[in-house]
Amino acid sequence: MDHRRLGRSGLHLSEITYGNWLTHGELVGREPALECIRAALDAGITTFDTADVYAQGAAEQVLGEALRPVRRSSVEIATKVCLPTGDGPNDRGLSRKHIMEACHASLTRLGTDYVDLYQAHRFDDGTPLDETLIAFDDLVRQGKVLYLGVSEWTAPQIRGALDLAGELGLRSRIVANQPQYNMLWRVIEPEVLPLCRDEGIGQVVFQPLAQGVLTGKYQPGRPAPEGSRAVSGGRGPRFIRRVLGGELLERVQGLRPLADAAGLSMAQLAIAWTLRQDGVSSAIIGATRPEQVTENAGAAGTRLPDDLLAGIDGVLGDLVDRDPAKTARMMDVMQGWSRPA
Repeated sequence: MDHRRLGRSGLHLSEITYGNWLTHGELVGREPALECIRAALDAGITTFDTADVYAQGAAEQVLGEALRPVRRSSVEIATKVCLPTGDGPNDRGLSRKHIMEACHASLTRLGTDYVDLYQAHRFDDGTPLDETLIAFDDLVRQGKVLYLGVSEWTAPQIRGALDLAGELGLRSRIVANQPQYNMLWRVIEPEVLPLCRDEGIGQVVFQPLAQGVLTGKYQPGRPAPEGSRAVSGGRGPRFIRRVLGGELLERVQGLRPLADAAGLSMAQLAIAWTLRQDGVSSAIIGATRPEQVTENAGAAGTRLPDDLLAGIDGVLGDLVDRDPAKTARMMDVMQGWSRPA
């Protein structure tokens, strides 16, 4: 497993990060979740991503339990704050009150004294940005957080936070951004990526497999495979429905000959594609079975030649979305992507 620096910070992450959105505590039980995390460790993955809102805290608990036997300094743990974790008006957002309380609750669930990376899960228009940044900075000063990041923020929002942190004289600054990024969804390329490269902010990208669609397991005109996210309970079907349109699935099947010729599975091809982008520090994978973890981790260290990259673009064509206005609107997909409700 290769490792990369997180932007210009001194922190190194494994090229593949294991994440547990929509899986642990929601789609899979405790034992399969523990097996997946053990498989990640066996594959050399050292970076693990979660959030307080995932399965309302259960995902953090499972991750903490699985990593308890591991030497703490040998792994990097990332979690997030902002999305609702309760019904109260202060159970969400990026106010000082919620950030402090949410961080302490996450540390308890994870069973650790600190997290390596603490991320603002979304931008909060309802809280003054200086309040948010000072609260994060205080957590860094207290040693409860080592590095700061954001997720699904636009380029102007990131720019504003960097400038304000400088004006306030804060010691800590944003060093990580967690956007959705894959062969189909490239909306960070026009604005977010150039800004982050200039400012030394590393990308830890999620959904490199586009909810599993880029694995090729969803066939046009056929029912979704048994046990897949599309037919599972919970919130999975809501998210994956947006990438199950017939035209999209047909284009994705056109990638199979390219993957075969490269000696890669379609999943490995898709993950390696995200890692080839300058500025990407790590790609987050999720799994419901250990063998998925092992396969996906095999994408680490893979370099894709230019003719293969051109072939991917030729297959996907006009279904690739590069609209920067959609940076924080992950459900706003192109016509032709979605299966009718």
